[in-house]
Amino acid sequence: MHGPTSHTYFSQRLRLHYVDWGNPDGPPMILIHGGRDHCRNWDWVAEQFGDEYHIIAPDLRGHGDSQWMLGGSYSQIDYVYDIAQLLQQKQMTPVTIIGHSLGGSISLLYTALHPDSVHKLVSIEGMGPPPAMIKELFNKSMPERLHIWMDNLRNLSGRLVRRYASLEEAFQRMQTENPQLTEAQARHLTIHGSNQNEDGTYSWKFDNYVRSFPPTGISMEETWQMFNNITCPTLLVRGLDSWASDPVADGRTKHFNCPLQIETFADAGHWVHHDQLDLFVDKVREFLRD
Repeated sequence: MHGPTSHTYFSQRLRLHYVDWGNPDGPPMILIHGGRDHCRNWDWVAEQFGDEYHIIAPDLRGHGDSQWMLGGSYSQIDYVYDIAQLLQQKQMTPVTIIGHSLGGSISLLYTALHPDSVHKLVSIEGMGPPPAMIKELFNKSMPERLHIWMDNLRNLSGRLVRRYASLEEAFQRMQTENPQLTEAQARHLTIHGSNQNEDGTYSWKFDNYVRSFPPTGISMEETWQMFNNITCPTLLVRGLDSWASDPVADGRTKHFNCPLQIETFADAGHWVHHDQLDLFVDKVREFLRD
């Protein structure tokens, strides 16, 4: 597989990493990965669109080859700021965005805050937790939510980084946890998503603290309201075998006033762009062509 070039940039004093697939004369496209993932999870998608677009794919803070932050919480607005910094520094707007999961949420919020900077938007399962789960959390008082957050941070502080005796063992773990991946996909994601430790073992690149989200800040209801600001054509993608709820059935799509398209993929879980790559690429190419 032909690979991209590796680069760094700075945001809020953190050294962050991104890859660039070349073709600088093409219209800009950014690919934003999900939680506990990394930029090289997009390699198959980037290969499909690299001849048409100038594609970059960042490692979010605390992920991949980007620096880990000091402190206990990775907030969504900090991720959004990092993306805004990268696109501003690279002068890559208006841009086409494809984001997955956490990256899809970041993409939606970035677009809501910078509607003139986005040409088209694809969000794969990026609407966040189902409303029922959010309602259950926010039925708790603020002191209760703060105590849950504190307890979670204490647990994370004592959580040892998992070490695998070999890259093959890490690969087996990747395949077990993601059974819909092909062997080639799982091996590729393992190679690019792990580091070798000084003792020869292997560990995943992401910071365990990315599992913690602060109990304060922008609420989901406020975020959904901001989706009204999105003006570009937007494609929401969902896998039928995923844990994510249907944004049409649960009413979240009512917050959009932009041209909105929904695509649901059978035989696909949360990682639609892995589970149904060819169909996904066809649908996205059709959406981008319109």
